[in-house]
Amino acid sequence: MSPENSPVPATEVHEPSQCRAVSDVLSRIGDKWSVLVVMQLSNGSRRFSDLRRSIGSISQRMLTLTLRGLERDGLVTRTVTPSIPPRVDYALTDLGHSLREPVQTLGRWAFANRERIADARSRFDQDAR
Repeated sequence: MSPENSPVPATEVHEPSQCRAVSDVLSRIGDKWSVLVVMQLSNGSRRFSDLRRSIGSISQRMLTLTLRGLERDGLVTRTVTPSIPPRVDYALTDLGHSLREPVQTLGRWAFANRERIADARSRFDQDAR
């Protein structure tokens, strides 16, 4: 969406109260675990254990906290199927699916610019010495 088509006028986005609101949302969707969970769920619902295996380096506690936060923010649903042991599935909501494209776009940008960023970091670190 271009700034001209934004539902919030550009002047309002820079108001302190709006900046805090945006910062609050970005802190949830901008952490590395949330991004990975959203992308893992973008192709359909997954069980907790499947998510944990596919992400690999995330602890059970961190995955639980991440999923709870995403659920609280309306990005993920949690469905418990009574069985022994209980089956718990997670899926993106419509709001969660709407996050997929911006996350993919940001990922493509990061991938395309990773070498430039690495070079800039090296120059900065050299200058700091």
